[in-house]
Amino acid sequence: MIITCVESIPLRIPFKAGSVSDASAWGDSNLPAADSLLVRVTTDQGVVGWGEAFGFRAVASAKIAIDQLVAPLCVGQDATRIAPLMLDVQKKLHVFGRGGALAFAISALDIALWDIAGKAANMPLCQLLGGGAADLPCYASLVRYSDPPLVRTSVRQAIEAGFGMLKLHEIELPAIRAARDESGPGVELMLDVNCPWTLTQARAIADDLKTISPKWLEEPLWPPENVAGLAELRSATGIPIAAGENVYTLMDFERLLAAGAVDFVQPSPAKMGGISELRKIFPLAAVHNAEVMPHSFYDGPGLLAAIHATAALGTADSMIEWRRFDLEAAIYGRAFSPKHGRISVPRGAGLGIDPDPDVIGRFRLSL
Repeated sequence: MIITCVESIPLRIPFKAGSVSDASAWGDSNLPAADSLLVRVTTDQGVVGWGEAFGFRAVASAKIAIDQLVAPLCVGQDATRIAPLMLDVQKKLHVFGRGGALAFAISALDIALWDIAGKAANMPLCQLLGGGAADLPCYASLVRYSDPPLVRTSVRQAIEAGFGMLKLHEIELPAIRAARDESGPGVELMLDVNCPWTLTQARAIADDLKTISPKWLEEPLWPPENVAGLAELRSATGIPIAAGENVYTLMDFERLLAAGAVDFVQPSPAKMGGISELRKIFPLAAVHNAEVMPHSFYDGPGLLAAIHATAALGTADSMIEWRRFDLEAAIYGRAFSPKHGRISVPRGAGLGIDPDPDVIGRFRLSL
């Protein structure tokens, strides 16, 4: 089965006017839309696979990486030989870096090839990976609002939507406390601060953070590769630590885990090599007594990749990150969404669902 075409498809889906999500994202005020980058891989037998690269402001650069670097190495190759092909791509392109937009592009291609593999075998990807739960617990991953009243509104809406676990992206104590005050003690809160602090600064704020009893504190340190600092913060404060979204290679994940730096490791399938690399993290984490909680702050094939891999390889405590954005449209339509804090694993072949062509037609972005 030969790859005949690799097409990168940028999308820009606006926030609904007046929605809470429209207010801010990571403090990026007036962000008008959520940009994403899909990849469609077609074979000579007519089997089509879909992948996703991490998007937002990286869409243009990831598209260039796909179109000019990754796709030319893949067209004409055997789609069924995923591991050899992806290793060859990585080796030939490593001089351009092992992370960033190039890693996003490679990830998208890999996810699409696994979608093709599942479709060719006529089985859901989770089954192809060796197992599969029917559904998984998921938590609402909120954007950063900074303003305590907006935080309260967002938290209340997520709870009313059935979520019993929420992840904040706040970094200021008033906003963090507002979330706990609104949720009450019965809701689990996670806190992702996106690498803002030195080790000294993080230790100084640790006692205040403990008052909200976070399930984990995610990426507290700058730079994110300060593995020794994460291990020291975890040991000194007793706060469970999560990280991994900005880790790109298996060797670096091994260093993170071997250092005792995290309780929860967070590989991002649309960033770190797709399903081929993601599936290797689960046994590695088990050796180090850490839980895998994939990063999936996107809502296309990258999200489905996280769901299928977790359903097949995760534990009873594994959870899915559900990006809670109020957009004008969803890549898979409104039918695919959590109910009562759980998400069903799609049972169709491959990733189980293809992107809605009407959504692609309406929101395709010219670059």
